[in-house]
Amino acid sequence: MCGVVGIISTHKPVAGDLYESLIHLQHRGQDAAGIMTYNQRFHVKKGTGLIRDIFDENNMARLLGNVGVGHTRYPTVGGVSIEEAQPVMTNVPYGIAMAHNGNLVNYAELVREVSELDRRYVNSSVDIEIILHIFAHELDHPSVSMDDLSLFDQICQATETVFNRVSGAYSVVGMIMNRGMVVFRDPHGIRPLVRGERKNQDGTTDYIFSSETTMFYVLGYKPTGNVAPGEVIFIEEDGTYHSRILRTEQFTPCIFEYVYFSRPDSMQNEISVYRSRLRMGQNLAQRWKENHPDATPDIVIPAPSTANTAALSFAHELGVRYSEGLYKNPFIGRTFIMPGQEARKKSVRYKLVPQEFEIRDKDVLIVDDSIVRGNTSREIVRMVREFGARKIYFVSACPPVKFPCFYGVDMPTKSELIASSRSVEDTRKYMGVDILMYQEIKDLVEAVTRVGEHNIDRPCMACLDGRYITGDVDEEKMRLMENQRNLERSNLP
Repeated sequence: MCGVVGIISTHKPVAGDLYESLIHLQHRGQDAAGIMTYNQRFHVKKGTGLIRDIFDENNMARLLGNVGVGHTRYPTVGGVSIEEAQPVMTNVPYGIAMAHNGNLVNYAELVREVSELDRRYVNSSVDIEIILHIFAHELDHPSVSMDDLSLFDQICQATETVFNRVSGAYSVVGMIMNRGMVVFRDPHGIRPLVRGERKNQDGTTDYIFSSETTMFYVLGYKPTGNVAPGEVIFIEEDGTYHSRILRTEQFTPCIFEYVYFSRPDSMQNEISVYRSRLRMGQNLAQRWKENHPDATPDIVIPAPSTANTAALSFAHELGVRYSEGLYKNPFIGRTFIMPGQEARKKSVRYKLVPQEFEIRDKDVLIVDDSIVRGNTSREIVRMVREFGARKIYFVSACPPVKFPCFYGVDMPTKSELIASSRSVEDTRKYMGVDILMYQEIKDLVEAVTRVGEHNIDRPCMACLDGRYITGDVDEEKMRLMENQRNLERSNLP
């Protein structure tokens, strides 16, 4: 679950806007980041860590050009070294660079095909390198005649080949040297990709493509919708805009974007993330009143900060005081996307500090966005108990996470998902709470899709219901991918 951004202008350098964009996408990845531009040749700066630690005035000054791509990395495959940072590039043909957000189901098979059949060297373990090689190989050695075809038609053919060979989730932004920017999204639209425009005084238009709309207002861009599932867009250096939908499948964007990943001020697939989280809290409160009419807490507190919005509406619906009973240190990153369970567990106590005067001698209800592994939730409960809570109730805005995700969320092994092997009652005892309640799947779907001009067929909820929408994840595939991920984790520092 990374953050990607691509910007093309007819006459303005884009490096500064790319940097600002990555700052607004930092919540989507903390391990590595990169920016690549071109001005007759490619210019790149990549590094591990946070955006502010990678880029400075000197290296930004070298990122010349009016076309560029940025990326902030949250690893679901591969390591956390600089070699795994994006964007990645190939020299043949033209010079092509790409970055993406997502995860490939058939990655292992494609590595063999690209190496043995396409005879292209794979230099990293990141998925986008495979997509880049397939795309570039088709442009360079087309499977059908491209004689007399325009460059955009050739790009469409290359993208169609990617769609035919690649299974999984991928939202891609890229550049072709001295030609322009290319953008495409997998036919199911699993991972987000939004677009925007900025009109200049001279009548020209700058274009932006990003995982979220969070930077649009700051940079002066107007949202113009989403890159559609199965759509490819090519913008020439002079601003000429080409678009074509190559394939139409059931539109199934990831529901976890609304639960956790996206910033609340984002619009995803024409749906306000903030309002969807308000509705999650409302639906939770209605279920609480039905299931536990005699259990009324004194205060409702969020596990900050993703759950703040749902907790606020939950408290309002219940007629109970909302309290920020857990203070969040703003200088600690998001624990869910930290690599390794030990890092996540240690970070919880650094990140959260209970406020005793809000908690002591009270019946406390904690709202969290989700319970994945259960260890973070258990640690939060332990801290609240230590600060004198009389009773502790715990509700999750997300239903039980029971299945691994192979589309870009770091929950790939069934054994680490607490709901896959424990009942609600067993989980309640493990966490040490008096009452535990999860959101129901139908209530979550209703919260996300209640209003808006969206055209979602159904959200991807493979991690909740085990329905893998690409249709090619069986028990053997699951075992192989879990083994690979466990091997990669064992090599983490």
